[in-house]
Amino acid sequence: MSVAEEFSGIPIEDLMDAALDTAARSGASYADFRLESHRRQALEAKERDLERVTDSQTTGFAVRVLVEGAWGFSASDELSERAAKRAADRACKMAASLARISGYKVQLAPEDPHSGEWESEYEVDPFNVPLDRKVAYLLEVNDIVLKGGVAKFCSAYMEQVKEVKFLATSEGTRTFQRRVRIQANFTATTVSPEGELVELRSNAMPSGRGYEFIDEYDFIQAAQEHSAKLEEKMAATTVEAGRYDLVIDPTNLWLTIHESIGHATELDRALGFEANYAGTSFATPDLLGALEYGSEVVNVVGDRTQRHGLATVGWDDDGVESQSWDVIKEGKFTGYQYNREIAAAFGYPRSNGCAYADSWEHMPIQRMANISLQPASEDISLEDLISDVHRGIYIVGDNSWSIDMKRLNFQFTGQLFYLIENGKIRSMLKDVAYQGNTLEFWNSCAAVGGPSTYVLGGAFNCGKGQPGQVAPVSHGAPVALFRNINVLNTSKSP
Repeated sequence: MSVAEEFSGIPIEDLMDAALDTAARSGASYADFRLESHRRQALEAKERDLERVTDSQTTGFAVRVLVEGAWGFSASDELSERAAKRAADRACKMAASLARISGYKVQLAPEDPHSGEWESEYEVDPFNVPLDRKVAYLLEVNDIVLKGGVAKFCSAYMEQVKEVKFLATSEGTRTFQRRVRIQANFTATTVSPEGELVELRSNAMPSGRGYEFIDEYDFIQAAQEHSAKLEEKMAATTVEAGRYDLVIDPTNLWLTIHESIGHATELDRALGFEANYAGTSFATPDLLGALEYGSEVVNVVGDRTQRHGLATVGWDDDGVESQSWDVIKEGKFTGYQYNREIAAAFGYPRSNGCAYADSWEHMPIQRMANISLQPASEDISLEDLISDVHRGIYIVGDNSWSIDMKRLNFQFTGQLFYLIENGKIRSMLKDVAYQGNTLEFWNSCAAVGGPSTYVLGGAFNCGKGQPGQVAPVSHGAPVALFRNINVLNTSKSP
């Protein structure tokens, strides 16, 4: 099925013409019409029972306009010409009212019009897989974990999304897009002899793929191995707080990248246009091109084209063609993320395609691209990095995190921690949190692994904006070595 056929039965041309023509007659200097359909399905199994299934689909359109340098916006799920005209008229009236009271005038960086269809790369549409097959798979995972005899409780979940968009602008853009994404994981919990709850989650990463992701990760094998890891974690020795070299697995490092680089290099935050959820940023424009964000081995790329990336698109919701660019090059801060409005406000000639709305009900705002740490050109292995550590900790899996509102001072935990002594992994530790300052931390990066250690992590639910929106975003990373990092014992923290 072509992407356009997803909207079969909907008079797209009539709705588009009604919205854009009404906006033009009402004085809009720019207008866009965005038709969207979102299908979401989520399943959760707890122990040997199915806990919940949710399956929803919503379809609607939005009209966004610029009148006298102010935005206006309106949306509806009534798919009629009358509703399209009404939405455009309402958006123009809203913009005209805001223009009278606002001293700020919105401008848009130029973009050539685009047309065509784009689809994310996947093999099996997860919505074509029978529901009972998915339920049986989750229950099998839980059953294997519980039969291991260590876990007292186990839960597994699976979530799939299909997002279809049509965008038409007064500048001539006409694009159709379809994105599919999926995530799944399971968590086992037990109780130690001392009465302490011990939890261990598998480390599957969400992906811009189809149901083939489930088979390729192999949750069955992960479940079979889980009991031994959970038992080892239960018997782990509490960490001695102090300074350690850290070898950080990409299953943990993706979240550190997201918080300390991803949010910090959003240009709207750096300029003070945005502070919701994640605050502003220490990485202000006067530091661009001069700040030593990290060591020479730190190369970070912003990418809206990355294969299987959760933020990968053909065109963003401003109609800008997807791109990739350097955010940090050999340690130096070289690039921001921005949409057309923020690009124009800063004086950039073109947006790098970071506008996104999570629903037809919401207005596009600047959102994060896939932000990824690049691997070394030579294939440095995990064992190579560990062999270069005298006293350190190997950290696997993400868990809790905390970072200040300037994206500068942070603390992260993980799922599994292994003591490294004299280049060898010795035993498992627990109660580990690493603490640092963004600039000190990334400048302490002594080495990164090669391509074989690279993993694309990420999340479905990065929050931003008011009203709040959530966006999917990926962060790839190789395993990486950081020197002399402060480690806390979380059981003894005040």
